Parts: sequence; structure tokens; C-alpha cells
Amino acid sequence: MKKLYAAIGLFLATFASAQVPQAFSYQTIAFNASGAPVANGNVAFRISILENSATGTVLYTETQTKTTNAKGLVNLNIGQGTATAGNFGAIIWGSSPKFVKVEMDPAGGSNYTNVGVNQLMSVPYAQVSKTVITGAGQGITLVSPNGTSYTLGVNDGGTLSLPTGSSSTGNTLPSNLYMYGTYNSYNPSSAELLRGNGLPKIGYKYFQANTQIKFLASPGNGAQTYGSDSNGSIVANGSSYNITSNGFYQISVKYNMGSQIIAQLVNSVPEIQFSGSYPQPTSNTSYNASTGKFTMNVFGVTSTSGPTFRIVLGGTLNPEYLGDNLNDGSFDVNGTHISFPNLTSTPKNYKIEFNVNFDATGTYTITQL
Repeated sequence: MKKLYAAIGLFLATFASAQVPQAFSYQTIAFNASGAPVANGNVAFRISILENSATGTVLYTETQTKTTNAKGLVNLNIGQGTATAGNFGAIIWGSSPKFVKVEMDPAGGSNYTNVGVNQLMSVPYAQVSKTVITGAGQGITLVSPNGTSYTLGVNDGGTLSLPTGSSSTGNTLPSNLYMYGTYNSYNPSSAELLRGNGLPKIGYKYFQANTQIKFLASPGNGAQTYGSDSNGSIVANGSSYNITSNGFYQISVKYNMGSQIIAQLVNSVPEIQFSGSYPQPTSNTSYNASTGKFTMNVFGVTSTSGPTFRIVLGGTLNPEYLGDNLNDGSFDVNGTHISFPNLTSTPKNYKIEFNVNFDATGTYTITQL
């Protein structure tokens, strides 16, 4: 699949014995607008660190200009560029999810184009080590092999406290949470990872009625399981959740009414959200269980009524929006609106066919009817 400007590369934490470096490594291949690698050329980057989500608060921004090799490969040390906003050294890496937004001008100027936003699934270790304790009275969280979290603290006299479990519900969820159930014969090795570092954690799947599901701390035999207690809260060794009817479900593990953590199962058909002016186009949606694909037939699209759209998942309770940042036929959560091809003032009809994976990735095609 050809990306428009760059293929997002590899993040690596950097280390030094004498001093913690204010940087981590990033590697990518730069492409020009025609899809060809920029060989031995000067390429300009603008890189931002975002907090909590792909559209979250910008903590830090820098610019760099680098020369690619003969294959278009370029290496950057993020944190050592020219800062234009924020302070790289002041970022508290362990306090919340962090995302890296990369913009690039393949001509080496300042006409930047967004080439991707990706979550740092493993934050730079050397940076986290400086900020494990983020405030007075906070301790170090240790996670056992079964996913249970414990806190190690110290008093003002320097005496360490033994690790104790900590949770407002009497049960602490692991940082990673997987789903399995009767649909995969409760096979831990094929359990699916819910998306999200912290809460909420979200996944999507089509279920048959009376499917039973539970959650796991890791995709292996002997891992801690989680289910429902009598009040609906998610707890260790709880009961299975029951799917009441056939449908495409959003599975979200989230806080409800303060400190209570629940698993919410929402049966909802993906919808289309148009930009443009009224009256807007009309649509209907169908699902093919054998292919795992949705089909939306959209009627009456003109250059003013609905020139772009996004797919909405989760209904009105926990909506998420799928767009396409790179215009390459692949979904991105909170991505850029998608365009209909060949629009004019004359109404046209289109078929949108797409799939949605458990982690909200997926692909789509648009065909004029």
C-alpha cells in the first residue's frame, strides 16, 4: 500500500552511561508526491508530541532538516531538533499516553504535510526513568506476571513500604487487556488486545447471539481473567458477559459513575457522517457476515451536499470517527474526512464497502453506482 509521503518507521529509546539523553531515535523512508523515494535529498520534518490521543494537547514541537540516503532512508533524533513549542525535557512520559505526529516537506521547505500520528506504545525508557515519581506521595507501580498492579512507596524518613494492591474498586486492571470467549473457544493464544493505554479500552467485533466473553491480562495460559460481578463491575475471576443479539459491537472497558469500572457492550450499525450543506445525502447499511464487510449505498451526493465523510462507530454512547489521513484507502481513528470521487452539481449515487478490525483499523473502497 503506497503512502503519500512517508512510511512511519521505528522508534528506539536511546541510552548513555554518563547522562540521560534528551532524545529518542526515529527512522523512516521519505517519499515524494509521486510515491518515489526521495534519494539523497534534503527533507524537512515537523514533529510534535501529543498527550492522551491523536488529537490531544501538543506538549512539544520541533523542526529538523535531514539528508536521505540513496534509498530515501533518514534517521532523526527526536528531541534534538529546533524547538518551536514546549520543552522536550519537561515532558512527563509516564503520566499518560503519548502520540507522535510527523509532518514532512519532501522538498526541504516549510510546506509540511501530515504523514501520520502514532501512539508510542513503549515510551522512551530513559525519559520515563527520570519521572517515575511524578509528585509528592506517589509511588512506583509494579506489575506482576498475571497483570496485577502493586504500589511501592516511601515515607519521609526513607522507610520503604511493602507493595500493596491499589484500586478504587478493589480490583486493578492491567495496562493491557485482551478479550476472548466462546467465539474462539476461550483460546488465550488468539485473544484480542483492546485498544487504549489506560481507560477507556475499546474493541470492535461482530457477534452471534448468546456469545460469552471474558477478558485476560495476557494472551497465555494461566493469565488472570476478568469478568462481571453482581453489580456489573469488571473484576478478577468474574462471570462471563453475554451477548444478547446478533450484531456489530463496540466493547469498551471504562469508568462509570466515578470509580466503578464496567465493560459496556454496545450493538450499533456503523453510520456515515457527511460534511457539506443541507439537504444531505441518504444512505443505508448492510453487513455480510461471511466476508466481514459492510456496504453503504449513498444516494444524492453533489459537490455541495456531501463532498466528504467519516464513518461513525459506537453510536451515540461512545462515538469514534474513522477517516483517512493519507488518502490511501485505510482508516485512521479521528482521521481526515474522506472525499467522494468525481463530484459535480448533478446528484450521484455511490457504494462504500469497508471492513473494521478489532482495533478500529480497516480498509474501504468507493464505487459510483
